[in-house]
Amino acid sequence: MSWIQKLYETYERCANAPQFASSPPWPVGYFEQQAHIEIVLDPSGHFQRAAIVDREPTVVPATEDSAGRTNGLVPHPLCDKIQYCAGDYSEFGGNKKSGFTEYARQLSAWMKRCPNPKVSAVMQYIERKRVVSDLIRAGVLQCDMDQRLLTEWTGQPPTPPIFKMLTPKEGKRDQGDAFVRWRVQVPGDPESALWLDSGVRDSWVQFLDSVEPELGLCMVTGDAAVLAKSHPKRLRHGADGAKLISSNDDSGYTFRGRVSFPSESYGIGASVSQKAHSALRWLIGRQGYKSGDQVFVAWAVNGQAIPDPFADTARLFGDPDPNEGAANDETYEGDVGQHFALRLKKTIAGYRVSLKDTDGIVVIGLDSATPGRMAITYYRELTGSEFLDRVMEWHSKHAWPQNYSADNRYVGAPAPREIAEAAFGLRLDEKLRKATIERLLPCIIDGRPVPRDLVVSCVRRTCNRAGLKNWEWEKCLGIACALVRGSRNKEQDYQMALEENRTTRDYLFGRLLAIADNIERRALHVAGEARDTNAAKLMQRFADHPSSTWRIIEGALAPYKARLRARRPSVLLERERLLDGVMTMFGTEDFISDSKLSGEFLLGFHCQRAALWASSKPSVDSAEEESIVEGEKK
Repeated sequence: MSWIQKLYETYERCANAPQFASSPPWPVGYFEQQAHIEIVLDPSGHFQRAAIVDREPTVVPATEDSAGRTNGLVPHPLCDKIQYCAGDYSEFGGNKKSGFTEYARQLSAWMKRCPNPKVSAVMQYIERKRVVSDLIRAGVLQCDMDQRLLTEWTGQPPTPPIFKMLTPKEGKRDQGDAFVRWRVQVPGDPESALWLDSGVRDSWVQFLDSVEPELGLCMVTGDAAVLAKSHPKRLRHGADGAKLISSNDDSGYTFRGRVSFPSESYGIGASVSQKAHSALRWLIGRQGYKSGDQVFVAWAVNGQAIPDPFADTARLFGDPDPNEGAANDETYEGDVGQHFALRLKKTIAGYRVSLKDTDGIVVIGLDSATPGRMAITYYRELTGSEFLDRVMEWHSKHAWPQNYSADNRYVGAPAPREIAEAAFGLRLDEKLRKATIERLLPCIIDGRPVPRDLVVSCVRRTCNRAGLKNWEWEKCLGIACALVRGSRNKEQDYQMALEENRTTRDYLFGRLLAIADNIERRALHVAGEARDTNAAKLMQRFADHPSSTWRIIEGALAPYKARLRARRPSVLLERERLLDGVMTMFGTEDFISDSKLSGEFLLGFHCQRAALWASSKPSVDSAEEESIVEGEKK
């Protein structure tokens, strides 16, 4: 029960905190529902008008049973569907069984114990049993010539708004599913909305407290409390029917053979359960990471802001500081990543100011295999210092220049979602995406290495340069380099700029490929041609058989060198000197070996290419030089 205890503590600390006053967690005894119809009454309960509400979320009172209802007639106390609050629903051919009797009985019990004038006005109105007829007269609901509610619109356009609001079931739209909320206009009272009225809220809380059911031991607080029999749903979104705790299957195998009653297995106070689930729902809405039905959320129990572990470094930094300069190619090329490191430390230090070392941090992952049951797939509790250290380690260890588009370039670690797409493609199966993100979470929170198969997959897709569009390949290249850099130990730490003294075989082969690509690209630009270079076409083969493929690429450079020798001799001379310098750094056996290259060659390729971009200096033909560099970056 550790997770529910942490959520309960979070609710107690955050529900009345001033920084969350504009959007606090739901109060006990309330839940959020998408309203469709708004009915306005006078203080005597007489109908004034009604209108369609454009799917506006409304926090309404609910009982323990109604908040988790799945079937059967279990009414909400005040705001509910036409099926419940309209006494004349059956008279107009309602397709579902009316729940008006149960609804009216519950509302009457509320008003007998804890009366409220506005709620009493609603009770007086529904007792007249004119809800459907008034809504038809107001043009909100639609019926046929026989005064039966329509399930589809066959008349002339435009289609009435109510048919656009309701979700179809088997091609039909039951108007009895329309959810109603109430307003009571009282002279001198500025608040007519019952779901926002503090007096209505206090009255409902008093009514809940006045009920005297059997008490039991709450395993979260250790006190005697009213135990929850049904636990809330709607955790991930308004239509979410999956529950984390459920024991209503007393005829199946939920707890048979272990205990006789659910309370013998666990006991959670009704108030504690509602507060904990409300806190989880609130956290997911504020800062949860969602991927289909999969949800991850990290939070500080005391409500302090923490960095999002699922964000890439650009989002972690937020808006760039204009005084610090842009994170562009020249920055990382010139300072070998010092600018990035300082900015990362400054960002994390900002969180340390408000988040103490001993403050509790919780990371939880949720997913559901069926519509009614949800599981906790990941759970960790950390101190503030541990969490910040591991987030900082992830972003510093996997930092690399990223180039997603012309407007989205940054230096840092990619997000887990981007890693999944780089490893398996943009159209990867949703189950594979969820599984990949779930595998990456321990790498961020627990400091584990990225699974080797993900690194290899990213490298292989990047090597298939001819099979990717240029923007996608650039994105994959940055992500693959980040993963390769992060997978190495400290002795093999790579800089984010060209290391001219690094003599490892794979790194040098990567440099050779970048130089050959640059020579051919410049020659093609001089001739006004726009096509892939031989280095780009043969990148996959080069990764598998570098020595033999290099002989092909080097031989194919002859006509392009001749073109540059005639048109741009200074450029060719510089590139040939660089090429010869790299060649001399190889060991004899390393160069002639045709064994497969590791992902390290992408680091050498990327750094050498960035260095060639940065070395392009203004000359007589500076406009052409700049256009070539920009063309290579796109």
